[in-house]
Amino acid sequence: MTATVETATPSAVIDRVSLVLDAFDGPGRLTLAQIVRRTGLPRSSAHRMLERLVQLRWLRRSGRDYELGMRLVELGSLAVHQDRVHRAAMPMLHELHRATGLVVHLAVLDGADVVYLDKVGDRMAAAIPTRVGGRHPAHCTAVGKAIMAAGGEGVLGSLGTDVLPRKTKYSIASPSQLRTELNKVRAHGVAFDREESLAGFGCVAASIGDSGEAVGAVSVCGPMNRMMFDQRLVAPVRMAALGIWRHIEDGAGRVVPTLQQMRPFRIGPATRGYDAAPAPAGLQFA
Repeated sequence: MTATVETATPSAVIDRVSLVLDAFDGPGRLTLAQIVRRTGLPRSSAHRMLERLVQLRWLRRSGRDYELGMRLVELGSLAVHQDRVHRAAMPMLHELHRATGLVVHLAVLDGADVVYLDKVGDRMAAAIPTRVGGRHPAHCTAVGKAIMAAGGEGVLGSLGTDVLPRKTKYSIASPSQLRTELNKVRAHGVAFDREESLAGFGCVAASIGDSGEAVGAVSVCGPMNRMMFDQRLVAPVRMAALGIWRHIEDGAGRVVPTLQQMRPFRIGPATRGYDAAPAPAGLQFA
């Protein structure tokens, strides 16, 4: 690299590289000027570092624009497929989508955000702006609330008093509201998102793992007129989460449970609430 970079400590170099790569946390390409504004690095240093990252295939340059390179795509793909949660979950995610016809997400908690490890769905998936590797505020999502609730009082006690960012007018906006919501999730073993993350869409999620040590969460999502916030969706989601956790504990040799396909959803008002309803006979492990 340059003399400036060469005289820096290894940790300082890594910090700068991380700063540059973090600037690409979102869709689209970036110009040198945009990267300088986002990172605060001197223009000459940022330019030299960008060009070196292009040579290493970590970034790709098209004219004056930069974007993430194929080497990062390769490493990201390897990281996902090597993740034990993702490996164990893949069969159940497809089974859950087949049984419900809804978009299925697998996510883990990272700080105040959830990171999506997988997304399974058909044409409906394009209407939900989530992506593998993407982030979302945990308190606005069913998967995030499911994981946080499973974390117990430690998570509740770390919320503080700051106002929480909102994605829609239905998003939880205060730690006190979130505490109340997480207590409900803990009591019922399932979390709901009723247009809190995306207007017109809802989700039902369950955490993966034993109480106090959730390793992730699985959810089904769809338009509100196709969502049922009762045992008709709660049962298959919870069974999928349990199946994933058992698969993680027992290893890849375990026979994965199969969910029977649900009857077609009726179009009508979505049920809003944590009230339980009897599960239909078709929702069971085969």
